[in-house]
Amino acid sequence: MPQYDYELVNGDGELTKGQMEAASAAEVTRRLGGEGHTVVAVNETPPSAPSLFRRRLRAVDVVVGLRELATLLRSGVPLGEAVRSQGQGSYHPALADAFTRMSRELVRGANFLAALRAAELPLPDYVYHLIEAGEQTGRLAASLGQAVEQMEVDERVAADMRSALAYPTILVASGIAAVLAVFVFVVPRFANLLEGGKELPMISNIVLGAGLWFNDNVWLVVLVLSAVVAVLVVLFRNRHFRQRAVDAIARFPLLGQWYTEADTARWASSMGAMLESRVEMIAALRLAARGVRISRRRTILDRALVDVRGGENLSAALDKHNALTPTGYNLVRVGEQSGQLAEMMRALATLYEENSARRMKRVLTLIEPVAILLIGAVLGAIMIGVILAMVTINEVPL
Repeated sequence: MPQYDYELVNGDGELTKGQMEAASAAEVTRRLGGEGHTVVAVNETPPSAPSLFRRRLRAVDVVVGLRELATLLRSGVPLGEAVRSQGQGSYHPALADAFTRMSRELVRGANFLAALRAAELPLPDYVYHLIEAGEQTGRLAASLGQAVEQMEVDERVAADMRSALAYPTILVASGIAAVLAVFVFVVPRFANLLEGGKELPMISNIVLGAGLWFNDNVWLVVLVLSAVVAVLVVLFRNRHFRQRAVDAIARFPLLGQWYTEADTARWASSMGAMLESRVEMIAALRLAARGVRISRRRTILDRALVDVRGGENLSAALDKHNALTPTGYNLVRVGEQSGQLAEMMRALATLYEENSARRMKRVLTLIEPVAILLIGAVLGAIMIGVILAMVTINEVPL
């Protein structure tokens, strides 16, 4: 539906400007006139020119905007006024437009849940259920705050994983670049050793031959590496490939345990947030399981959901399918018996986050020396190959 800019004179005689979505300019005039305003001008809003350099809307942008909205609501600011002021804030253009659309929906009489869906922001499913529960219980500000906190947990876990893997990735990439540089620029300088007529050690033949090949086909190497990077980028944009990659990581001995604990922490935190907002148990289990990234764990939690739906306690269902550690079962069981399951889920999330952080440090402690050792071994093999070739050619006794 097109959007129109309008100018009107309100009942107090003040000139006001605004925007409205409508089927035509005549509909804008009719609707504003029906509200008692005098319409001065109506023009269709020109489409904004796409920018190649505009930064895309990120999850952290949405979290910041919704956190500030929750703060306004907790401070007693009316919902309509709070959303309208957010639309005028200095946010990412896409987020500001989303708040403006939400404000228009609220003016038309929609509830906040419907307005949020109309904004089409990239939000997890549990956010909508938390908002729905908050509106039903009269705790919208608290529910929105819990949704924002859970989104921050998700973002923090993802950021921790990215930063944890960044250094090993840079280290390995630098090592590969160093090896390629040695092959392309250093080894070819000793290529004449192959022409000496003497039989060289096998490692020398491999190193010098590879160096000559790299030097003669440097553009082919660059092209192949670029193609590999492009293929990986395309593959990781595919949801099914990303899922396979996550499942593969989860099967590694140490790295998989770290990823599993981080995934479980996210699940427990999501469960705690939804239960605290009075979301029904079955719905909370279903939504929390949907946010789990490891397929095997998602299947386990879905089976536990079936058992809970059949009347079994949550702690017993989780224990039956080996979903948590013994400490986790005890926390859930205590929460069920004391009526404080939401608080125990929060405690469980904290426990798994701490375990994940410790395991992450252990993984990094292992990856760094292994990567350095492998890179050093490759560079050492190259140097040994060159030195052995020089020794053989010059008949220097060892």
